[in-house]
Amino acid sequence: MRKTTVPLAAAVFMVASTFNLQAATVAGVNLPDTTTAGNKTLVLNGPGLRTEFMVKVYVAGLYLEHKSTDAAGIIKADAPKKIVMQFLHDASKKQMTDAFDQSFKDNAPDAETTIKTDTDKFLAALEPVKVGEQMVFTYVPGTGTTFAINGKDQLTIAGPAFGQAIFSVWLGPKPPTSSLKKGMLGE
Repeated sequence: MRKTTVPLAAAVFMVASTFNLQAATVAGVNLPDTTTAGNKTLVLNGPGLRTEFMVKVYVAGLYLEHKSTDAAGIIKADAPKKIVMQFLHDASKKQMTDAFDQSFKDNAPDAETTIKTDTDKFLAALEPVKVGEQMVFTYVPGTGTTFAINGKDQLTIAGPAFGQAIFSVWLGPKPPTSSLKKGMLGE
């Protein structure tokens, strides 16, 4: 009996561990455990839920090459990274533009002067979103930051500065909610 118990326990543990590696589910949104950016495989660092006035707005997942809880380090790193946002509530272009514009002011105040042309291009590329739609921000060194809606690239902004500004929206000192930031940092 003892000879079969140990292997059976090991098998059960391995199967249970496999399920934890497959995906994370938050508010009914399933985020895969891995994705790619450029030619690199990224792992889900953590998922978070954005709420406003008790309304579930979106789930966001942060993907990195190696898990980290260092928000400032993640923002500054010239390494592949990605944020996937899955919307749980409709948002108009004006709501999106106002929210991102305010987030830049709160988390990347230098962006107003140093990369204003880039932030203006990004704000102009925003579109209204519906429940179930996705926005994806992918930074790849040497390429820049690509912004996509529902799998369709809207624009790519070269250089690391815009990438740092956009990732600071969620990881900077004034994220949309502290629980969203903590979730994305895997805390």
